[in-house]
Amino acid sequence: MTEKNLSGLADFIYEAGILDRTQRSGFWFLGTGKQNVAAHSYRTTVIAYALAQMDNDADEHKVLTMALFHDFAEARTSDLNYVHQKYVEVNEEKAIDDAFEKVSFGKEIKRELFELKQQESLEANIVKDADNLELLAMLRDEQENGNERASDWIVTLLERLKTENGKKLAKQLIERHPDDWWFDRGGNWWIDRDKSKL
Repeated sequence: MTEKNLSGLADFIYEAGILDRTQRSGFWFLGTGKQNVAAHSYRTTVIAYALAQMDNDADEHKVLTMALFHDFAEARTSDLNYVHQKYVEVNEEKAIDDAFEKVSFGKEIKRELFELKQQESLEANIVKDADNLELLAMLRDEQENGNERASDWIVTLLERLKTENGKKLAKQLIERHPDDWWFDRGGNWWIDRDKSKL
């Protein structure tokens, strides 16, 4: 790898770091909650991986690439929520071209992001569902913390889901409490912390 290629890769890595400082703006309208784009992208990728595992026909590599980079352009454009998008025109294609022009794997990522935008392939539908399911998980947290508006947002969000596995997972996310994974309400650990009873 040449020094020029390495310097482009270094720039790309620094650009990725901006997503950790780019706040998701939809929470302004929800009234509670806070999340940066990097955290959203990470959990979206985890969900997309799980959905790809549930579907034998899905190209796992493609799903992971799409999910990991689905909001990368927001390092340059910022996060525009549904209200902003009604009024603001963003040249996301140029942002993607500029972001990936200096890295050797940029063409592959741009190809996958173009496919994601078309929303015609199984992999694109899986990633779009993962994107929405990640928001659903955030909304469930806010709902359990007392934000009644989150319930209205959830109803609309459920209508966006495209895959059967995405719909099944959404049902579980709604039925399960966000704390169920760690808080055993019927166990003694929260009373006496006796490891011998675990």
